[in-house]
Amino acid sequence: MKTRDDREAERPDSALYLISPLEVGGDFPVRLERALDAGPVAAFQFRVKDVDQHAAAALAGPLLEICAAREVAFIVNDSIALARRIGADGVHLGQGDGEVAHAREELGREAQIGVTCHDSRHLAMEAGEAGADYVAFGAFFPTTTKETRHRPGLDVLEWWQSIFEIPCVAIGGITPGNCMPLVEAGADFLAVCGAVWNGDEAAAVRAFAEKLRRP
Repeated sequence: MKTRDDREAERPDSALYLISPLEVGGDFPVRLERALDAGPVAAFQFRVKDVDQHAAAALAGPLLEICAAREVAFIVNDSIALARRIGADGVHLGQGDGEVAHAREELGREAQIGVTCHDSRHLAMEAGEAGADYVAFGAFFPTTTKETRHRPGLDVLEWWQSIFEIPCVAIGGITPGNCMPLVEAGADFLAVCGAVWNGDEAAAVRAFAEKLRRP
């Protein structure tokens, strides 16, 4: 039986998962290019609100091309229909945004399907059993990006990593200054928004890359 140290040694480095701000027009495509060119980024989540699907697809188009050129997975937040329409790499489902099975049927076997699980081990196990490709826990720290009611502890990451092979994502108020306990607890991905887009996006990505680089 493998020990915790064995599992830690085999586990890949934690990776950055960027979430878009709500405003992705204007010069945002240029900012996205700067961020993705500044350091390793595994995925980008397209998250807009109060925009119809036609307008959302128009906004997503250039961003999808930027990500594809850099082999960064493009994940659509909430909408299975939009993900299918634009040919995204996957979809992230909040509780109530649809079923994993439906997303898989619509998007195909290769699609990356993630599920928000807040602080719930039960929801995470259900998502894994349903065929999710990753589960997301949070918010770990205070955040102004969205309203949050759940505040998991590091133990949920440790528990998940000790039992399951499916990757887990940590989200919520994560910065280069506070991310290491999440990495050490077992977060495979760090989902970040404000820490990157509220300032110099390239500098922020470089700062995260420095923290996430194993010696």
